[in-house]
Amino acid sequence: MVREMVKIDEELCNGCGDCVPNCHEGALQIIDGKARLISDLMCDGLGACLGHCPQGAITIEKREAEPYNETKVMEIMVEKGKATVIAHLKHLKEHGETNFLKEGVMFLRNNQDNIKFDISEVIMEVHNSGNQHGGGGCPGSKTMSFDAKNLTVDNSQMVTGQSELRQWPVQMHLINPMAPYFQNADVLIAADCVAFSMGNFHQKYLKGKGLAIACPKLDDGLDTYVNKMTSMIDDAKINTLTVMMMQVPCCGGLVQMAKAAVAKATRKVPIKAMVVSLQGEILQEEWV
Repeated sequence: MVREMVKIDEELCNGCGDCVPNCHEGALQIIDGKARLISDLMCDGLGACLGHCPQGAITIEKREAEPYNETKVMEIMVEKGKATVIAHLKHLKEHGETNFLKEGVMFLRNNQDNIKFDISEVIMEVHNSGNQHGGGGCPGSKTMSFDAKNLTVDNSQMVTGQSELRQWPVQMHLINPMAPYFQNADVLIAADCVAFSMGNFHQKYLKGKGLAIACPKLDDGLDTYVNKMTSMIDDAKINTLTVMMMQVPCCGGLVQMAKAAVAKATRKVPIKAMVVSLQGEILQEEWV
């Protein structure tokens, strides 16, 4: 089909930004000092931005265009750089274009060897971005990696243990399966109650692992958990998956989700299932 589309002459554009607030669809942004059309999908070709460019850098052109193809758009976006790709994917997310967003992320993953920037950083920033105006996502879900540090105390104190947690966040709904601390890692999926029942949880079971916690009885959206575990396996390429659950029957859902994720994934990883008593003893441990 023939569509009318915005065309920007980057030689003329001085990055003033006068065009941006006049693009009602939000398809224009100033990135790296130039106006960019970040989404063909949102450009209606009516040229509301045209009269607001003092440099005459914006025109409308008619061109033959196939039905919208996110993969082809991404091919253009990656040439413009990391910041443009992030803006484009955030734009899709903010407009609820979930299928196109997934297609864009899949393009990055399938072509990561030929892309000049770190795609995991792109995916994390888009994942953590909020939908509220001016927002940057909930601070509590911001992805952070950190090393356990030795505690300094005076001689009158004794430290019996220290945290082995090396990341934030930990709740399954908030974690990003492509976060750096899941890349090629051993991962522990623990029921919410496990760490409270076990005095040696950090030193013996958490140390050196990426962590996600969940409650199969109280949490909603368990399909999302399966999808995130699948992404850990296929995209983050984790080495092993350990599932620690309490002895109560409802906790068994955790290992069932892990099995479902492995069945859905294209890679195969070993799963260790561990059952913990209400007083913190290991009742059962096996590879499943």
